[in-house]
Amino acid sequence: MAGLTWRGQTWREEDCLPGIWYLENNVRCRTMDQLTMGQPVVDENLQRFSGWYGGYHGYVSLCVCLSGIVTNTFNVTVLTRRKMRTPVNQILTGLAFSDMVTMLSYVPFATHFYCVYTPSDTSPAKNSYGWMFFLLFHINLTTVTHTVSIWMCVVLAIVRYMHIRSPTRVPSVRFRRISQSTYLVLLVYVLSTLVMIPNFMTNELVAEPNNSSNETIWMLKSLDLGRNDTGSLVLVNVWMYAILAKLSPCFLMSVFGSLLLHQLRSKINQRRDFLKFSVANSSKLREHSRTTKMLITVIVLFIVTELPQGVLIILSATRSGFFDTVYLPLGDVMDIVALVNNAINFVLYCSMSTKFRETFLRLYFRCRTYQEEECEEENGYVLRDKNDSCCSNNN
Repeated sequence: MAGLTWRGQTWREEDCLPGIWYLENNVRCRTMDQLTMGQPVVDENLQRFSGWYGGYHGYVSLCVCLSGIVTNTFNVTVLTRRKMRTPVNQILTGLAFSDMVTMLSYVPFATHFYCVYTPSDTSPAKNSYGWMFFLLFHINLTTVTHTVSIWMCVVLAIVRYMHIRSPTRVPSVRFRRISQSTYLVLLVYVLSTLVMIPNFMTNELVAEPNNSSNETIWMLKSLDLGRNDTGSLVLVNVWMYAILAKLSPCFLMSVFGSLLLHQLRSKINQRRDFLKFSVANSSKLREHSRTTKMLITVIVLFIVTELPQGVLIILSATRSGFFDTVYLPLGDVMDIVALVNNAINFVLYCSMSTKFRETFLRLYFRCRTYQEEECEEENGYVLRDKNDSCCSNNN
């Protein structure tokens, strides 16, 4: 390719580096604005990987989302059973619902913008007002539901820590804690929506003429992150999102997760000598530990998923060109990691909670491994092992 002519300018081959899609010639070139403003060019290897994975992202994300919708439906139906109603399970239900809504919205998004059309394509059919309005709705909805999910994990860590510190078997106290956890779930949903109001205000659609077909295409307005002329509302939104929806929740989860582990080890050390002669109590202690480890695994997965994204958002707001050269090429990878995290909880619950697994089998496959239906809830705060059930004691 000797050169391309655009707006009276001749572009050399070395100017057509991986970067911005140049619609008229269907090659990736830096725009004249980038050349004159000295914007950094996307790393060639990173852009090559982004382009390669972008061809598969739609199909991979559809598989993850469809399976995640099914498994989170299982989570909600199992955790809301009468005998499964506990403070922790109420929070896990709120988490499952927000994850399910995220994936329900992602299915049509991935189908249209990745499967029907390629990510690099820009056309009146792909960028119609209807589909771009849906994209705007999808962005606003998923930022809220994803914020809900991460704060649910914070509440989960706090509630579990408080229960280990002050367990109770008094029915009135247990029922009060279940009600309190329900109000906490609703509060997280409301506050997460309010926090995202600046995000609703900064995202908007703009119409651009398509010179090749004389039709109008619709695009999301550029945020111009990392530039001197970045709007104040955009900066407020970015910093609020990074701090309130990423960094602060990760910090709180780390703190209470550490306290949770410390408290659990203290309880085990204090009770080991008293429980070693009791098979039933030893089983209860093992199950108690297993449940806490399961919840800590959920917390760690969220930290590993969300903390790097929070750091990348901060860098996008503070370093010139970072948003275009690093954050955007990694966008699909961050999306699929978050989607996998949303879909994997069912596997954790089944593998680490006998109570959840047996309730699931009995609910969907009419399997009866033991006569739990004749028992009342005894502990009420964990996904208990079958050895901790009153039926196992009665047998």
